[in-house]
Amino acid sequence: MKFVFDNDRPIYIQLVEQLRLFILSGKLSEGERLPSVRELAVIAKVNPNTMQKALVELEDDKLIYTERTNGKFVTDDKKLLKKFREELAKEKVITFVDDMKFIGFSKEEIIEYLRKVG
Repeated sequence: MKFVFDNDRPIYIQLVEQLRLFILSGKLSEGERLPSVRELAVIAKVNPNTMQKALVELEDDKLIYTERTNGKFVTDDKKLLKKFREELAKEKVITFVDDMKFIGFSKEEIIEYLRKVG
């Protein structure tokens, strides 16, 4: 796992987004045990409290869960993961389409461009 941050937004929000991407992309597998909060904080080069705040949000979303004495794990709920993947895909598509329209592409040109690019 490699974390990349910008200075424009709070680090914990960026951590949530990046960890969510790691989970949804399969870089963190379904049912996989996560490193400890301290280990993740070292990997990301952030304060453990910041990492804990991000993990709480992911746990609230049910993308991870805690087993007492065993640690935190990635959910293995395939329906939930599919739902989050589809929501993320929709966000990305909307952003892409909005950006393409902003630079002057029509809906038909956007579709044709996507066909060309593959």
